[in-house]
Amino acid sequence: MNDGLISRNLMEILGLNVGNYLIGQIFGDDEVRVNCAAANVDVVNGVARPQIFAFDTENALINVTGTASFASEQLDLTIDPESKGLRIITLRSPLYVRGTFKSPDAGVKVGPLIARGAVAAALATLVTPAAALLALVSPAEGEANQCQTILSQMKK
Repeated sequence: MNDGLISRNLMEILGLNVGNYLIGQIFGDDEVRVNCAAANVDVVNGVARPQIFAFDTENALINVTGTASFASEQLDLTIDPESKGLRIITLRSPLYVRGTFKSPDAGVKVGPLIARGAVAAALATLVTPAAALLALVSPAEGEANQCQTILSQMKK
């Protein structure tokens, strides 16, 4: 991140927005404005647990939940990107980071992907093959700028 900006392609791939990422690859990457980033982390008995850990940009809100144990040096985090605009061919699903501090394992939680695939298969079977694409489109969610909401939550 540089001066409150981050790569649009990085944000698209983090949100598993394949269509938008490919468009960026073809026509070039640009930058996304970072609205704010905030963290309120409780540490009890060597285990850090974020009460709020949010990264808000003009096209996504990214929340992090879970734990990081400094005693055992273990991670168990979920990263949940929420797109703010229309995304085409999105495989949006929460991401995970597990394992040790030294060798973390990151990946995509497959449950939501399986559910999205099942909906696509059902639409293709029951309606028309083209309808299956509806399961891969993500409409806009939430407000354009979540900073005020995030800061209000931190004051509680």
